[in-house]
Amino acid sequence: MSVLEIRDLHVTVETDQGTKPILNGVDLTINEGEIHAIMGPNGSGKSTLAYTIAGHPKYTVTQGSITLDGEDVLAMTVDERARAGLFLAMQYPVEIPGVTNTNFLRTAKTAIDGQAPSIRTWVKDVRESMGALRMDSSFAERNVNEGFSGGEKKRNEILQLELLKPKFAVLDETDSGLDVDALKIVSEGVNRAKANTGLGILLITHYTRILRYIKPDFVHVFVAGRVAEQGGPELADRLEEEGYDRYVDAPEPAAASAAEVGS
Repeated sequence: MSVLEIRDLHVTVETDQGTKPILNGVDLTINEGEIHAIMGPNGSGKSTLAYTIAGHPKYTVTQGSITLDGEDVLAMTVDERARAGLFLAMQYPVEIPGVTNTNFLRTAKTAIDGQAPSIRTWVKDVRESMGALRMDSSFAERNVNEGFSGGEKKRNEILQLELLKPKFAVLDETDSGLDVDALKIVSEGVNRAKANTGLGILLITHYTRILRYIKPDFVHVFVAGRVAEQGGPELADRLEEEGYDRYVDAPEPAAASAAEVGS
């Protein structure tokens, strides 16, 4: 069974005012097949965690570790992390002018698997995934995310997720900017990918609405760069009713339990 482990993770970022600590000792264990939701107020470090896992050079790890099946993720380059089985669905997917979706997807699949997929099988898989995500076939020949609406970009991220088949997916506010119909379609895509591959999911969100469609096994409340509380799906319901005030107003968030949820 694959395991993604984060231990005592501290991360800083350089700003105009100097070095700013963002993550302050994050502990998290995600097993294959589990869905972990991270919720918290703006500025709590949720996206920083996502981009640190993916290897964004803007963020500096000053302490702690991230391992995938015992291998040191922090020692890997971004492409090595992808080949090892990590995937990031970005909150704001970038446009790639001059590169079609078809070329991008097949090139990425070849790089990850170490060999090009069979044309006949690949074309069939792409068509089926696009159809399930209600994406018009014309999107295959359009440049990656260029001119796409917010909802179309998010569907395109889930198309990549379904086709690249990672071990673990980090979904950074995939629900932001989606209407009800698009949210259902995207959520169905995530659930389909999990059902087909058994991947583990780290789902970052502000709101519980996506959790009605993607059911988490564990919920973690993120405040001031660390896990302030963790529990089961019922914790998300409580956050919906109470908000984050009791965490934000507290003088110091409680550290995560040494006995990790999901470990």
